Amino acid sequence: MISKTYNRYFWLLDTLLTSGPLTYEEIRMKWEDNPAFDGPLPIRTFHEHRRGIKEMLGVVIECDKSKGNVYYVKNPEILKGNKIAKWALEKYSIPQDFVAFNSMKDRILLEEIPGGIRHLDTVIEALRTNTELIIGYQKYESEQGEEHRKTFHVQPYSLKVFNHRWYLLGYVKERQELRNLSLDRFLDVELLKTSFEMPADFDARKYYANVVGIYVNPELHITNVKIRTYGLQAEYLRSTPLHKSQREVLSKHGEFAEFTYRLCITHELISQLLAMGDKVEVLEPETLREKMKRCLIDCLTRYK
Repeated sequence: MISKTYNRYFWLLDTLLTSGPLTYEEIRMKWEDNPAFDGPLPIRTFHEHRRGIKEMLGVVIECDKSKGNVYYVKNPEILKGNKIAKWALEKYSIPQDFVAFNSMKDRILLEEIPGGIRHLDTVIEALRTNTELIIGYQKYESEQGEEHRKTFHVQPYSLKVFNHRWYLLGYVKERQELRNLSLDRFLDVELLKTSFEMPADFDARKYYANVVGIYVNPELHITNVKIRTYGLQAEYLRSTPLHKSQREVLSKHGEFAEFTYRLCITHELISQLLAMGDKVEVLEPETLREKMKRCLIDCLTRYK
């Protein structure tokens, strides 16, 4: 689950979007009727949440005194152009009828989110204020224990979600390079008092523009990739493209469809293609086709 603070932001925003203008008392009553929250909603906390929503999402909750001091979302159109705000609302807004939702908890099954989500507040605050972090980190291959702990001083650049995990991209001083750190591998994190200046030319979208996933290697070249999909896999790719460069170039209804891409070939791309099983065939380039063959042969070998 997302942190309590941000869950409250999304609840407040979602409540005003769905219920329309409300007075503070009406909002407070809805809050207190919601079993997801413990305790009341003091007026001071309410205004802090308004400020937090504006800072984080750019959404303004205004008070209309002419209509009885009702609060409403002044600029709902910003949600259409703000992918982060739209995604957050879709993913984390608490259902209005939470009691009914809770009564069906054995029938509505949600995916487990790695424990690193508890550090999200601190990381977002560091991003917002351009403040360095000191992170206790443990890689997947490390065994449990303090002797395997790594301590990194990190200048946070951006956050990205991939395969249901949060990753922090930042300049790690100990490595003197940009690295992706998985939040679920954080042992602990502390916000330092040291600020830093973001590189003027850094753009997170451009940084990840040519890859599937999070692995970025400047030495990799952008390559033309062509795949053929069979059965319903084409429909899945049409609704959820593998990469933003995806183009459908051929379709034989009921037989197959072909898609092209321009991206870097990484192990994450190969993993995504392998996950499609026998519903995909790499046509180009030959080097990627051969890598896929080797992976499949190795897989078959394990079953002999």
